Amino acid sequence: MTSRNITPAAVCLIAVALICVSAQAQGLKLSNTLTPPLSREAKKPATVRQADFIVAIVNTEPITNVQVQSEVQRTKQMLASQGRTTPNSRELAAEVLDRLITERVQLNHASETGLKVEESSIEQAVQNVMQQNKLDLPELKLRLTQDGIDYGQFRNQLREQLTLTRLREREVAPRVKISDLEVDQYIQEQQDLNSNPANVQINLAHILIAVPEAATLEEQASLQAKAQKAMMRARSGEDFSVLAREYSDSPERANGGQLGLRMADRYPPLFLEATKKLKVGELSELVRSGAGWHIVKVIEKGAANLPPAVVAQNRSRHILLTLGPKLSETAAVAKLNDFKKRIQTGQSDFATLARENSQDGSAAQGGDLGWANPGQFVPEFEKVIQSLSVGEVSVPLTSRFGVHLIQLMERRTVPLGEREQREMVRSMLREKKLDETYISWARDLRARAYVELREPPQ
Repeated sequence: MTSRNITPAAVCLIAVALICVSAQAQGLKLSNTLTPPLSREAKKPATVRQADFIVAIVNTEPITNVQVQSEVQRTKQMLASQGRTTPNSRELAAEVLDRLITERVQLNHASETGLKVEESSIEQAVQNVMQQNKLDLPELKLRLTQDGIDYGQFRNQLREQLTLTRLREREVAPRVKISDLEVDQYIQEQQDLNSNPANVQINLAHILIAVPEAATLEEQASLQAKAQKAMMRARSGEDFSVLAREYSDSPERANGGQLGLRMADRYPPLFLEATKKLKVGELSELVRSGAGWHIVKVIEKGAANLPPAVVAQNRSRHILLTLGPKLSETAAVAKLNDFKKRIQTGQSDFATLARENSQDGSAAQGGDLGWANPGQFVPEFEKVIQSLSVGEVSVPLTSRFGVHLIQLMERRTVPLGEREQREMVRSMLREKKLDETYISWARDLRARAYVELREPPQ
């Protein structure tokens, strides 16, 4: 197995994030706490010896300078790996100390109220770390040792972070309620705000038949005929995303031609003029630009900060092989490539292979994951689905959950009813209020604790 440079802080964050992922939909649906995978270029921070002394006491527990400086170094490394600006050391140390105090207060409260994390959850977190970073247990321990963290200390970090997460779920989530009146008020406010057409959000897809500047009249006519043929096929009901991958010369072809949901004023005026009277799902006439001929389709249209009136859904199925001591990534990929060959040659069918081999909850349904909205699956999984034509089987994909073989079964655009839109608004408001409620709860809990800050020795 190839060695990876990996820092304990990053590993801990990844592990906790993965454990916090909802177990819904066979472990593929995202929660808001999921963090991106580790950078393979991450460098191990330099070891710096620090004088040790107590900088704070929380109830009866000390926080030392070494603890703070260690977290400062890890935080710097994490920010650098994400390409983010690092505050100066003094400011960062103050922020780290404040966070450590807040966490210690909450951990004390969890202990006092009997909240515990079982060993099986810690073990699952460790397994997730190894799978996420393609490490076996000896290699993980080696990486931790090289960074000055023993395995027991690492597991304790996981335990503390999981405890904090569960404490917040228990203490904060039940306090957040969103009334029908709040939903009504938000919808009305956004509709008033977006009465200006410039504030409308749209998602357009297009097929570009490029016309070179030096094209002869004969070449121009041939390319226009090609665009008209694509237009006729689109109007006859063929899948626009499939046609985009077949015909389009634009960079968006791999994504079915979609340009993405954005404010209307961020689209070229030519596209806006061609689609301003179109409803969702309708196609423009051929549009000529300096780049060539365009066929434009309206995918979504709606007020900013409100759920879309329609949503593009995909129905897919997969076979998941989880990695571990008995199955390496190389072996899993080879096995799934064999499955793909057997499916394509008619020796077996996808559903049967999924029922017999897939290692998640969808196996009983032949790997069927059902209809899914955009953003429902992890990015790497969703990107593959978007790139497939209906009926197409992917090459094996390695994700944080294992190795997948994916087939796109169906694709559709469906309108959202008023009830679904209201529930999406309610969920959005709840997430916002959860953040606000957590801040208030954490502040009140800390105010009731004994916290003593100490100056460094002279």
